[in-house]
Amino acid sequence: MTDAVNANLADYYADDTFQRIKAFADGRETPFLVVDTGTIDRQYNELVEGFPYAKVYYAVKANPAPQILTLLRDKGANFDIASVYELERVMALGVTGDRISYGNTIKKAKDIRTFYERGVRLFATDSEADLRNIARAAPGSRVYVRILTEGTLTADWPLSRKFGCQTDMAMDLLILARDLGLVPYGVSFHVGSQQREIGAWDAALNKVKVIFERLKEEDGIELRMINMGGGFPANYLTRTNELGVYAEEIARFLREDFGDALPEIIIEPGRSLIANAGVLVSEVVLIARKSRTALHRWVFTDVGKFSGLIETLDEAIKFPIWTEKSGEGEDCVIAGPTCDSADIMYEHHKYPLPLNLAIGDRMYWLSTGAYTTTYSAIEFNGFPPLAAYYL
Repeated sequence: MTDAVNANLADYYADDTFQRIKAFADGRETPFLVVDTGTIDRQYNELVEGFPYAKVYYAVKANPAPQILTLLRDKGANFDIASVYELERVMALGVTGDRISYGNTIKKAKDIRTFYERGVRLFATDSEADLRNIARAAPGSRVYVRILTEGTLTADWPLSRKFGCQTDMAMDLLILARDLGLVPYGVSFHVGSQQREIGAWDAALNKVKVIFERLKEEDGIELRMINMGGGFPANYLTRTNELGVYAEEIARFLREDFGDALPEIIIEPGRSLIANAGVLVSEVVLIARKSRTALHRWVFTDVGKFSGLIETLDEAIKFPIWTEKSGEGEDCVIAGPTCDSADIMYEHHKYPLPLNLAIGDRMYWLSTGAYTTTYSAIEFNGFPPLAAYYL
């Protein structure tokens, strides 16, 4: 038994913000996501204040809601785009190609051509085949090469080795870019999503510095841009440093490596910008024990891995949970409603939930503004996609 049965709301939201979200949620059919755009506005301002020397490219994949895109468009943000579908959505809101980066290193030649025709001139790459496609479909464009980093080993949601290439290959690609008539513009990296280890940025920037110096000295190529990607953490069950701490340390790393002659710096926030603006509201469907002597309950709720909570895969992201019940608690397994045995969010890390939690009660999943609606399945088991509201 335990007394810690609920997340402390004050750790995640101002009281008036949560009460506004809860008042809006009351009486609506679950499950759904509520996002407070005022929180996004404030967090964007904090990001710009912390990184005054950087251009912000919002990672649209985190949440492509028009309300969020419009807010960030009006605040002067740029956009990191992963597909032609995201491109169409952003450009439909009046965003021009000079504010867009095609940040996906895996793309069809015809899609590269579409981006080029729409005015985009900044492309990511990490392979020779993709680079040659860019040279044919987007001649004269600026390219930046993504490198592999070890920082993903310490991230809650690592990006593995699917993206990026080794340092030597990155230099070869930038030389080839020049020979193909492209502009070898810079280097990018991503330290892994929900990265709490600040040193991961230091290690990555050290690699970038070597590439800059060697290309200039050995090949006469002067790179002009570093794309530091995203990775800044949101506030989940495991607390993180404040954004200002990351900003201060990363600025120090940049000064140590590049002095006062900083190249153009790009950051691509997604999770850190919008996760803490969202609350996912679900309902308890069933509570059960698997035997007469079981020491924990199974709590089944009407949201699961296939309706927005895929980042609970391997229990990587641990969302704070709050309920209106209180009192004595007991560790629980939390699972979703579908007929798939993989639809279990937390089994090894058992959440303490109130013993008096009952069928029909609501569970409020905090910090769920990012990577929930976009990961929600269209019709698995007939369940509709996760509904979302923006205040």
